[in-house]
Amino acid sequence: MRESLVRILTLTGRNIKEILRDPLSFLFMLALPLGMEILFYFVFHKLTPQFEMKYLAPGIVVFSQAFLSLFAGLLLALDKATAFLTRLFVSQTKPHEFIFGYALSLLPITLAQSVLFFVIGGLIDPSLFGLGMIWAIPLSLVTSLLFIGLGILIGSLCNEKSVGGVASVIIMCQSVLSGMWFPLEGMGKEIVTFMKYLPFKNATDLIRNIVNGIGDPPLWKPLIVVLLYTAAALIAAILAFRSKMRAK
Repeated sequence: MRESLVRILTLTGRNIKEILRDPLSFLFMLALPLGMEILFYFVFHKLTPQFEMKYLAPGIVVFSQAFLSLFAGLLLALDKATAFLTRLFVSQTKPHEFIFGYALSLLPITLAQSVLFFVIGGLIDPSLFGLGMIWAIPLSLVTSLLFIGLGILIGSLCNEKSVGGVASVIIMCQSVLSGMWFPLEGMGKEIVTFMKYLPFKNATDLIRNIVNGIGDPPLWKPLIVVLLYTAAALIAAILAFRSKMRAK
């Protein structure tokens, strides 16, 4: 157990160094959602409650995490294309240790995203500051694991050239199927029901509800849905990665 943890932390540290070597991608994942948060608030918040900061900031936090699926997929796929993973395959490192090493290395990005978007949102609208926002920051690490797991799965199955196209589907689904940009009252009942069974709306509801102290749906319902999809994505990623290791 101790040796396994050491291998995971060693791989995590290596992956963090790789991420820091590409600061432009890191800045992109911070700057683009932040620009959207500021722009959409000042343009639309007087037109619809959907863009009030108490709803917009949590939505932007989860939306920004969808880009982690692209980032995680590329990180793994690029390593697959080099001799780095090939050398590690002959070591004692196990598939789940690889997956956890990649996942943990991306959590600092999630933390930076959440703190930045909530603090900037609170400076624009101080009513955002509160106990709910404080709880939402660590809880956002849970929702981020969903997108990190999906990204690692994509990276395990695809090469570096196709990761971008596949991961963009995840980003689009979070944008369209989360309900963050438009009120659900204007949508058909069947579509809303369909969205409730997917992780995208549940991830957004989880962060929004804890920020605003909303109990409808109860906090545990979206949390369970997110955890189930996260577990499924990570298990699938481990199995796919194990298949690639055996093929090597």
